[in-house]
Amino acid sequence: MKSKIYNKVITNIFLVITLLFSMQALANPPVYTSFLSNLAVSGYDTVAYFTESKAVKGNAQYSTEYNNVEWHFSNQANLDTFKKTPEKYAPQYGGYCAWAVANNKTAKGDPQQWTIHNNKLYLNYNSNIQNKWLKDKAVLITNANQYWPSLVN
Repeated sequence: MKSKIYNKVITNIFLVITLLFSMQALANPPVYTSFLSNLAVSGYDTVAYFTESKAVKGNAQYSTEYNNVEWHFSNQANLDTFKKTPEKYAPQYGGYCAWAVANNKTAKGDPQQWTIHNNKLYLNYNSNIQNKWLKDKAVLITNANQYWPSLVN
């Protein structure tokens, strides 16, 4: 009898936890982080892509939380800029590879393989994929925008 009650309690706890995580996922689209990490864009400064036109490693001293993950910046000014409008500087599709999303899949985005198009940051899996991305990015962005909502849920 005790084991049946115990099993019901454990099952109910599991269901509540699952529901809470599901609600959180709907409220905030997923942001890619590497396995066992809570760090967005592998710790790179997303503002620097726009202001310095290069990938710049961030510093934990200048960090904030956005969409339930930690973001690092190379200086206080970039951190402050991000905090004002994080959606402007966060990579599209949560930092997943934009080419993969355009093909209805997900793959990690490499912070060294990036593009800014129409004032939005896109990451790609590697240089080969980025070359494919660059050849037809307008069509691929249209496709990715269609697929992303279903990939998020």
